[in-house]
Amino acid sequence: MADENHSRSRTNGLVRLPAPTNGDAEIPGFEGVRLTVEEAEESLKSAADSLSLPKVLLQREDFNILAISGGAAGGAFGAGVLVGLTAAGQRPDFAIVTGVSTGALIAPFAFLGPDWDDKLRDAYTGGYAAKLLSLGGLSGNFGGVFRSEQLERLIDPFLKEDMLEAVAARHAQGRRLLVATTDLDSQRTVIWNMGEIASVGGPAALSLFRDVLVASASLPGLFPPKRIAVEREGVVYEEMHVDGGVATPLFVMPEAMLRWKNLRHRLQRSRIYVIVNTVLDQAPRTTPNNVPAILIRAFDTMLRFSYRQAISMTTNFCAAHRLPLSIASIQADPTQGSMMSFDTVSMQRTFDAAFERAASGELWTTPTADPARPAFLGALMSRWSAAPPSGG
Repeated sequence: MADENHSRSRTNGLVRLPAPTNGDAEIPGFEGVRLTVEEAEESLKSAADSLSLPKVLLQREDFNILAISGGAAGGAFGAGVLVGLTAAGQRPDFAIVTGVSTGALIAPFAFLGPDWDDKLRDAYTGGYAAKLLSLGGLSGNFGGVFRSEQLERLIDPFLKEDMLEAVAARHAQGRRLLVATTDLDSQRTVIWNMGEIASVGGPAALSLFRDVLVASASLPGLFPPKRIAVEREGVVYEEMHVDGGVATPLFVMPEAMLRWKNLRHRLQRSRIYVIVNTVLDQAPRTTPNNVPAILIRAFDTMLRFSYRQAISMTTNFCAAHRLPLSIASIQADPTQGSMMSFDTVSMQRTFDAAFERAASGELWTTPTADPARPAFLGALMSRWSAAPPSGG
């Protein structure tokens, strides 16, 4: 560890270990908790098996997949959607749940089902974000506007041993909970199998489970990166992870699997659901000429474009595999606050609106793929047609 390639590096007075030079480093005691999918047929088949994707001859029931996007305070929308679907008796039983950023914070509740609705509602409307993500909590370091501890304190009231045990139990039944982070050093998306982490159990598993959720929600500039220690051949390294949305706004499957020719057979009788925790339509208005307003407006614009592109890709994937796709997003509203507005009144309003739409059966839309212009996002979004799926 004393050689030149493994000396500690210093940036702005902060000390960290160097990153591993390739992707085969592991977290001691948690080997295999990160889903590595390569283009080779055997790797793809192994990944499908680890995800419990059904084999053709054994598939008897619908296989529902839920992808939850980022969106900061817009996560109150996703929470309201899930609780509203429960109230309407229309909530699907999800076999796979994926989450990115605030979607990663929602994902464990979505994965565990309606019994956790009260805690999910409290997490997004109980005032925790308003208290912890206020101007009084600004950080003085170079990592971000807020301290990493503030995200941890946001999660801690809900992430206890009982949640870890419940996730492990669902995982043992063949259900899968996946969360994405972005590894800044390797510039790649890392997909974490949260059920595998939970299955290890104990304080170390609880700590890593929390670290991954915090990392996935650590928007650069707003929160400092999460540093995760790994080992290779007995040498300790350190990876730097940030918001999963930097590289992957939302995901249904690992990217390599989307091109697998046998995926269609594994996904027969499957239905894809996507919850987008932001407004997708443009909202033209005059931007105040000050730094905070410009930054917030730029962040909001980035979200809308990146999620529209991700939805375009998802739509074309589902069309190619003949999979029913249902998407819910926040409706445009002139009174809608910024996705960075963590005040409780705004988040409660977003939650209530989502709850009402879900409970009334007016939630889902089905976008139409455009094979001739798969990248033309404006046409895609304008051609959505309301089509609530049967049974949820």
